[in-house]
Amino acid sequence: MVFSILLVVISSSQSKNKAYQHKEINKLSDHQAFNQSEAAQKAQEDLDAHVRHVINCHFDPKKGTPFWLEYAKKIGFDPRDKVFGYQDLKLLGHFEDEWLRGGPIRRWVPKSMANLPTYVFETGGSTGLPKSRISIRDFQIDYEMFSEYLSAETFPLGSDWLMLGPSGPRRLRLAVEHLAQIRGGVCFLVDLDPRWVGKLVKQGKHQEFEAYRDHVIHQALQLLKAHENISCLFTTPKLLEALCEKISLNKVGVTGIFCGGTEMNAQFNRFAREELVPGIDFVPTYGNTLMGLAYSKAFDPADEYSITYYPPQPRAVIELVEPDNPDHVVDYDQTGRVMLTTLTEEFFMPRFLERDEAERARPTSDFPWDGVRDLRLFSELQESVSVGVY
Repeated sequence: MVFSILLVVISSSQSKNKAYQHKEINKLSDHQAFNQSEAAQKAQEDLDAHVRHVINCHFDPKKGTPFWLEYAKKIGFDPRDKVFGYQDLKLLGHFEDEWLRGGPIRRWVPKSMANLPTYVFETGGSTGLPKSRISIRDFQIDYEMFSEYLSAETFPLGSDWLMLGPSGPRRLRLAVEHLAQIRGGVCFLVDLDPRWVGKLVKQGKHQEFEAYRDHVIHQALQLLKAHENISCLFTTPKLLEALCEKISLNKVGVTGIFCGGTEMNAQFNRFAREELVPGIDFVPTYGNTLMGLAYSKAFDPADEYSITYYPPQPRAVIELVEPDNPDHVVDYDQTGRVMLTTLTEEFFMPRFLERDEAERARPTSDFPWDGVRDLRLFSELQESVSVGVY
């Protein structure tokens, strides 16, 4: 079964992988601009249709999600009668993170999926009590889609992976393992509790923090030395830097790294490409438990190491809004707070104000919808959020 999926991935995406990894974005001709406008219109139509489908899934009295059915009673109307596209989601207000803190967790499981095996994933808890999200297949679907954008040359099919990141109740741990499996490999894991790291940082226990970090890196070194087939790596900026102080990833055969975390910025992007892992395919990513995984624009020296991400629309949509007026989207190249909408048959989260900010980026030929550039912690939250190992 795994290799059947693998063959589909190879046949459907090999040429797309190569173009995505190496294509330079040139100035559009008039014909290209027309095609891009047409693609953007088609993407909007697809998004609106997807919104209608997801609304029907979660607000159907017989098959819908208990939380949203109860919410419909509170707002006094059936969203199926009024929400016909993405812009209509304003009628539902903003999703509140407190709704995901505590139980009962089954109120988030759609009735149509009540008898399916269900996972519960938690956020890191950097802004308070961890939020919990149910998942059935979403985390696998998200990473199957992401797999299509990885180069088969630098993330070789059949190679093994090292997941140097958080373990425990994290979506990321199972998602990276699934990514390795659908590409024909196995995934080796370390034992890492980012909440403990966060506590050490907050308490100023720097020696204990460094000792725990060294313990995690030691696990990674053991795995890299014992398993020669590891060619692919997921990790965070801080852990990648710590790992590279101990070993040359080029020499042990790592050819592809995808890396995500709070400190993934232009400065680290340059540092990684020029000093830490030169010659290794370095793919920045932006993702979280509530959204899934966003794709980064292909590296272009003209961008001066700035990183632009595009959400996996229509399954997730990101808008950048004015912090004091979240109903107003900022102009292109202006700074705004991230407003995330997640739209899957399993999980519906409309217009959630995230802890991040960025500059609004224009659509591209690969992604005919808005992106976010130079993502970072929302300025008003920087002092209250513990970054830890990210």
